[in-house]
Amino acid sequence: MIFLARFQAIDDKDKAAVVRKLMRNSTPDFTFFYITSLAVLMATFGLLLNSAAIVIGSMLIAPVLYPILGIALGLVMSNSNIIGRSFITLVKSFALAVGLSALATVFFAEEGVLVTSEVLLRTEPNLIHFMVAAVAGSAVAYILGRSEWSETLPGIAISVALLPPLAAIGVGIAALDLNVITGATVMLLVNLAGILFAAMITFSMMNLHDKIRIAESTIKQADKQKEEEDEEVEEISKHSQSIDTK
Repeated sequence: MIFLARFQAIDDKDKAAVVRKLMRNSTPDFTFFYITSLAVLMATFGLLLNSAAIVIGSMLIAPVLYPILGIALGLVMSNSNIIGRSFITLVKSFALAVGLSALATVFFAEEGVLVTSEVLLRTEPNLIHFMVAAVAGSAVAYILGRSEWSETLPGIAISVALLPPLAAIGVGIAALDLNVITGATVMLLVNLAGILFAAMITFSMMNLHDKIRIAESTIKQADKQKEEEDEEVEEISKHSQSIDTK
């Protein structure tokens, strides 16, 4: 089929670049969690202020899409190491996001104004939400292999509504509103399922399953870099403490 051949015809260098980018950007390092923290705080404030513009802004900087795509890639490659690594990063980022959102709501929300209309929008999932997530997941998975189209990624990031439901869960916890917690959780799962389903199909059509060696080598490089950065930070911290004690 000509349609399938279009995916398979993507240059090997571009395919390798996709794998490397996903493995690097789903590394559970300080930068990933720091940017996630900033994004979820922005999303939470946007929900509390009932501002769609602020919520949209938070989706532009959130990196949580990468570990989800990493899981999809790991499933296509049938590699438990890639799946497990991306899954752990995703779970940690979700826990961090919900916790920060709940704390931000407790400390900054106006009394009696917690569950805004922006929050409620993230609690009523339906089939169309799944289709939007699937279309966005397919688009981002394909465009990652087309560097000349990379400028469209921010627009896709907006459509992949992962962060607002996470922030809404935190708001629901702070407000002790079970309906918000349940609805936002279902919305999050619907979006996750749509992205995973579409990304797996797209990566399979791109024949990324044979790039497993590139994925494994990139993971080793990323983990080594993380260890070196952690050691450097520890040395700087010790040096600062020694100066303070003098």
